[in-house]
Amino acid sequence: MARHNELGQAGEQAAVDMLVAKGYSIVERNWRCGRMEIDIVAQRGMRLAIVEVKTRTSADFADPVEAVDRRKQLRMARAAQAYVEQRRLPHELQFDIVAVTATPGGLHTEHVEDAFPPPLINI
Repeated sequence: MARHNELGQAGEQAAVDMLVAKGYSIVERNWRCGRMEIDIVAQRGMRLAIVEVKTRTSADFADPVEAVDRRKQLRMARAAQAYVEQRRLPHELQFDIVAVTATPGGLHTEHVEDAFPPPLINI
């Protein structure tokens, strides 16, 4: 497996560990529907968090949180809508970002809850 894939998997696992420590239940990982994907679906109470994980090898490069631009937000919203409709879930949604940065001491995680409001979409 390529090094960047291993880092991505380690970053996603670090994100899962951090979310669980914060009281979230992991509902699903790497959910796909056609070309849509959700990295992590987590639940706390009646809220479903649609979580995008961005892993970087260094903080010197672009901020992982800034990598979730408007276009990515729209893709996340479309995937979330498909997920909720497919499962007929009555939950409130929030869109979160977990930024994971590899440091000499290990992986550093930053959780941005409710990172952006659900965008208006036309499917």
